[in-house]
Amino acid sequence: MGFLKKFLGKTEGIQICAPCAGRVLPLREVKDPTFSSGILGQGAAIVPSDGNFYAPSDGTVSTVFPTGHAAAIRTAAGAVVLLHIGLDTVKLKGEYFTIHAEEGQQVKKGDLLLEADLEAIRAAGYDTITPIVISNFEDYEKIEMSAAKEVSVGDEILRLIK
Repeated sequence: MGFLKKFLGKTEGIQICAPCAGRVLPLREVKDPTFSSGILGQGAAIVPSDGNFYAPSDGTVSTVFPTGHAAAIRTAAGAVVLLHIGLDTVKLKGEYFTIHAEEGQQVKKGDLLLEADLEAIRAAGYDTITPIVISNFEDYEKIEMSAAKEVSVGDEILRLIK
C-alpha cells in the first residue's frame, strides 16, 4: 500500500521541508540542551550552507523575533514550526540578520523569511546550526526525520503523523 500511495502522490502525514540548504542532523546532536533534550519540541537541525531561510510549509507567520534569529510558522495543517538560526545568536541583537516576514503574514512553502550572514556569525564565535522544532509535537503520534544528508531548500526533512 505504501508504494501505491507514493505512486499516486498521496503520502500520509504533514510534510515539513528544509528551510535552508545544508546537512540535516538529528536534533539530539545540537550542542545546546534546550534543543537536544527536546524541551522546546521535537524535530531536526540543519548545518546551513546558505544564509537564506525560507518557509518550510504553507501557513501563517506566528512569531518573528525582533533580532531576526528566529521565526515560527503555524502550518495550514496546524503544526507549529520554530526555526532558530544558530545557537545563542540572540546575543547578536539582530546584527547579521535581515527579516523578510512579519507576524500574521500568510506564506507559501519557499517564501523568504530571514537572511543571515553566516560567515560573520561564525566569525563572531557562534555556531550556525539551525534547529527546526515542532513545538506542538504532543499533537502528533510520530515525528519522522529524513536520513541525515545534504538537502536543498524544499526537500522533505520531517513528516508528522497524527
